[in-house]
Amino acid sequence: MAASTETGQFLTILVMSVALGMDAFSLGVGIGMKGIRLLDILKVSTVIALFHIIMPLMGIFTGKYMSTLLGGVAVAIGGGLLIVLGGHMIYSSIRGEQVKSFDHRSLGGLLLFALMVSMDSFSVGVSLGMFYTDLLLAVLLFGVFGGAMSILGLLLGRRLSHWTGEYGEAIGGIILLAFGIKFLL
Repeated sequence: MAASTETGQFLTILVMSVALGMDAFSLGVGIGMKGIRLLDILKVSTVIALFHIIMPLMGIFTGKYMSTLLGGVAVAIGGGLLIVLGGHMIYSSIRGEQVKSFDHRSLGGLLLFALMVSMDSFSVGVSLGMFYTDLLLAVLLFGVFGGAMSILGLLLGRRLSHWTGEYGEAIGGIILLAFGIKFLL
């Protein structure tokens, strides 16, 4: 009986890790379409992986003390940030070089992007904190899948940017804007 419970918990956490990683993948495509160097892909994905460990960990501890309302607030904040970032990318693409674009290479831009991608893992952590869960397994799987899926998304976006040319940033902004709206609905 205990083995089937552990297997069920592992499969549940694995499915949640993949789902959270899909957000990192999708948003990575949007950022990658702006054009990104391979070294920057490694940096961004490493920071996203760390945030996918830290944010659910913070969520788990918060979930032990707070209600599920806080998780919904975190997702709404993440959605709002994505809408602002996506809108800014679209605007800067239309206005050209007159507007300073989001810079994933700067420390602030990198941390902001990783925070936005990881907001949903915080809210999942809040939910997990209300139930018994294997803490180490959960945060490690979240980190591995968050990092790996962001690498795949950034690489795909980078490849697509060669085909989309000057419209890549606008298309990436539309993707981020759509995910922000999705988070708010």
